[in-house]
Amino acid sequence: MRRWLVPALIVALSGCGATAPLKPAAGKELPVAPYGVEQKPGAEALLKPTPQAAPERSVELRKRSEERTQDPFDLPPSDD
Repeated sequence: MRRWLVPALIVALSGCGATAPLKPAAGKELPVAPYGVEQKPGAEALLKPTPQAAPERSVELRKRSEERTQDPFDLPPSDD
């Protein structure tokens, strides 16, 4: 009996992760269309991050140790 309990529980809980298209809550509407745009963006478009919010990585990782170049802005603190 116990041998079948864990697989049955896994199968039963696997349906909890099902997804459906996003819709606004009952009685609520999506935000108004941005200025200059005639149609409202859908829920999926509103959830997609802009390139500025999630930029792609453009820095190549270092494969070996290299000497650092001189940084003209790396100045010691002033005595003020």
